[in-house]
Amino acid sequence: MTSPAPEPPSGTGPDESPGLPDFDLDALGREGLREAHAPLAPTAPVEHDGTGRVRLHFTPAERSYAVPPGVTVFDAASWNGIAIDSTCGGHGTCKKCKVQVTAGAVPASPLDARAFSGAELAAGWRLACRAAANTDLTIDVPPLVTRPKAATVGVGRQVILRPAVQKRCVELTEPSLTDQRPDLQRLTDAIDDLEVRPTLYALRRLPRVLREADFSVTAVIVDDVLIDVEPGDTTGSRHAIAFDLGTTTVVATLLDVGTGTPVAVASMLNAQQPFGADVITRISATMLDPAAAERLQSLARDTLDTLVGDVCDEAGIDRTSVYEIAVAGNATMTALLLGIDPEPLGVAPFVMTASSFAGLTAAELGIGVHPAAPAHVFPALGAYVGGDIVAGMLASGMDRDKRLRLFIDVGTNCEIVLADGETILATAAPAGPAFEGGAIRCGMRAAPGAIEVVKIGTDDVTLSVIGAADGADDAADVAPAGLCGSGLVDAVAELVRVGLLDASGRLATEDDVAARHPGLADRVTKVGEERVFVLAWLGEPGDVSRSVYVSQRDVRELQFAKAAIATGWSLLCEELGVSPRDVQQVLLAGSFGSYLAPGNAVRIGLVPRLPVLRIVSAGNVAGEGAKMTLLSVPERAGAATLLREVRYVELSDRTDFNDRFVDELAFPG
Repeated sequence: MTSPAPEPPSGTGPDESPGLPDFDLDALGREGLREAHAPLAPTAPVEHDGTGRVRLHFTPAERSYAVPPGVTVFDAASWNGIAIDSTCGGHGTCKKCKVQVTAGAVPASPLDARAFSGAELAAGWRLACRAAANTDLTIDVPPLVTRPKAATVGVGRQVILRPAVQKRCVELTEPSLTDQRPDLQRLTDAIDDLEVRPTLYALRRLPRVLREADFSVTAVIVDDVLIDVEPGDTTGSRHAIAFDLGTTTVVATLLDVGTGTPVAVASMLNAQQPFGADVITRISATMLDPAAAERLQSLARDTLDTLVGDVCDEAGIDRTSVYEIAVAGNATMTALLLGIDPEPLGVAPFVMTASSFAGLTAAELGIGVHPAAPAHVFPALGAYVGGDIVAGMLASGMDRDKRLRLFIDVGTNCEIVLADGETILATAAPAGPAFEGGAIRCGMRAAPGAIEVVKIGTDDVTLSVIGAADGADDAADVAPAGLCGSGLVDAVAELVRVGLLDASGRLATEDDVAARHPGLADRVTKVGEERVFVLAWLGEPGDVSRSVYVSQRDVRELQFAKAAIATGWSLLCEELGVSPRDVQQVLLAGSFGSYLAPGNAVRIGLVPRLPVLRIVSAGNVAGEGAKMTLLSVPERAGAATLLREVRYVELSDRTDFNDRFVDELAFPG
């Protein structure tokens, strides 16, 4: 019986990169990893001389691999399908890839010494990206939360129900010596309201299905393409799946296109996560290692295919009853899914291979639905304003509403759209991973144990913690384990409100807090030389090594992120010739935007200073746009029209960008 995997310890300290080991990691990393079929026996560590292979055994997966000596545990795990948490892609900056070496020995690196306590180091805890495998090892990997809290629905608008997926049930006369029409002609003659073109898959099935069903069949047609012929009357079953392919989270919605209603929804962490939290890190991985692109494509396909199984199982339908899919993703996620080299997206002048993709099938994308199901992939406006934003603009009607509206999709790369009914401007701002818990001392994703709401009183702190996953009924006993993006914004906004953070973002000293808020004085302390504010004591009060806190550096990370976004929307307002105060509605899109308190977004300067009623949590608008194109064919033309109507504003070539960015760092007075 496998023992439960231990919880990873929560480390503290600055992110400093250690010196490189004596051997050449570039020569050894990601080289020729292959599965070892024999399990790793619990033997004493065997030192290697740099030749041959070492064996790594991962628990609780109980899988073993032979790898070249010197390869990091992180690389070995990632390339063999063992998911280890990371937001930096194994570059030693996020300190989230915590594993425990339970057999064998790995010397502690300088970064390990800053990430773990002495007791944790003695117990074998190491950062996987800094743990070089020079001996046979057994490594216990804490379970990765693959179902983070995510927005599965969003702001949308009503559409005319006119799906591409159609079915026609027909009773055909059987062939005879006096009626020798080909089977296809016999079928198409009976479908008098559509002119269809057959797929090879449909032609291969046609003769057998007709005769087994006594010529009583249902033709399955998508647009004007005959994709299948089914025995009997199956007109009551027409399904499609809409995907929001996010960098962090992927959402799938199963639709009954006959009624226009969602049947099942599922979400999960993008399996590409070990390669980094943002698109730049993943593009860099493909540039450093040509084999990484194929691996990233496979992980994207696996994620989508897993979600297909989830929603079909929930609805109780067969995968082959899904006749069409739609995918809305940013330009990098789309390129990786399609197996297109993403490198041009990551280097100036940031060029896409193509803005639209016609004639694709789900089978070509490696997604297991109906074998001939078409795949509608959303067109992209630019390298950093992709198909997900086009889908979001479609769903929110940015080209239809005459009000001055600001659309912000908050994430590692923040997309911003400003429209007044006549002109639509778009840009992208590099916000970084802070909003998703990356680069934050006690940061984590929006998963069980994450603090998501913070209220600071005169002498106490009230927290809301995300409850147990998988539908657990009682979340009251879930202890804080870290801080997700919405919790970070809440904490910083509350510290600003009570005066413990000044406009420059500087945390108050212990003496200042004792004088102004004596009840909170014990929460302001230091980790090393860095001042922190403790949100939750996990051990004895006063033991900051066992606590969840906001550090001075965390505040700076949030300032950098919000300043990039504020610079983006302020420059768009300037380009359109309007004042930010004239904005009549702000749409906060994406999972993070769904859980962000509007008042706190205003308080830290993430959005313009407007009445909170003008700020709307738009939710998963990318997914809503994808659903609209499956339910109504005319909306696909609307998405294509948006590409012609939107004008992209490039921020990187603005000579005043840095000055404007610095001006936006301060919190509003």
